[in-house]
Amino acid sequence: MGSEKRRVLVHLPLEVLKRVSEQVPGIELVPVPLKGELPRDAEGEVLLTLARGSPNLSEVVKRGVRWIHTIGTGVDHFPLEAVGSRILTCSRGGSAVPIAEWVLSMLLAFEKRLPQSWVSAPPEHWNMAELGVLEGKTLGLVGIGGIGVAVARRALPFGMRVQALRRTPSASSVPEVEVVGKLEELLAAADHLVLAAPATPATRHLINAKTLSQVKPGVHLVNIARGSLVAQDALREALDDGRVGRASLDVAEPEPLPAGHWLYSHPRVRLSPHISWAMPGAVARLLDSFIANLRRYLADEPLEGIVNLEQGY
Repeated sequence: MGSEKRRVLVHLPLEVLKRVSEQVPGIELVPVPLKGELPRDAEGEVLLTLARGSPNLSEVVKRGVRWIHTIGTGVDHFPLEAVGSRILTCSRGGSAVPIAEWVLSMLLAFEKRLPQSWVSAPPEHWNMAELGVLEGKTLGLVGIGGIGVAVARRALPFGMRVQALRRTPSASSVPEVEVVGKLEELLAAADHLVLAAPATPATRHLINAKTLSQVKPGVHLVNIARGSLVAQDALREALDDGRVGRASLDVAEPEPLPAGHWLYSHPRVRLSPHISWAMPGAVARLLDSFIANLRRYLADEPLEGIVNLEQGY
């Protein structure tokens, strides 16, 4: 194509994408509307779109698009049927740091009984409390991708034993992590069980009445994946009878939860509104994945974060 610029169709505002133009020379960002009729000259081989795509996605991809990148870290809400034979990538792992820090804060809050340990009046006893520690406890990770690895690397310095369940039998990139092959093995050992797997048909209600009957009594369940991984009625029973000591949830099903839902008021639930990813510059971190892949694409190198359309992740 000589010196002609490579055209990238974008569903995001150009002011947000200034870094892309600055860091990747030789491209032209072409804004396209999220819905409605497309401009006649809206053509490009790359499309940068939102986590849920757009109402006109099936039409946009017909404008010469060969590669689609969604700014989201997952594709459970993305219209995969519109992708066709094109390559789809996502910003997988782009929010790993803030999410991992959120997880560690939940583990510490559970062991140190926060915020209930704070006092606003003279307590019955000073210098006495039944608090736990992370040292010597077993952290069970369901999923050892970018987020799982980030959690493991932060948990290990606390002296935790870290086990992980993954889809493939390959070793973890963190040598100290023990990879296990069966969920029941992980459930039996975990003091803190962290869900960090993608939402797919295979993981829907992975935590259910049967699997909750196999957990270590009093386990602390942490979900930063998707609400669909947990059968919430079964979780409620396990919380009520003490099999689950606490559920720290950043996700739920549905989202947003309707007013009056039991998760808001259960004494053993700590619920946040899907904010564990939040940090200064969060969008810039997600764009970093696209910028790195765009450089690979222009250099005819393999892309990272490719979505398996059959598996849905």
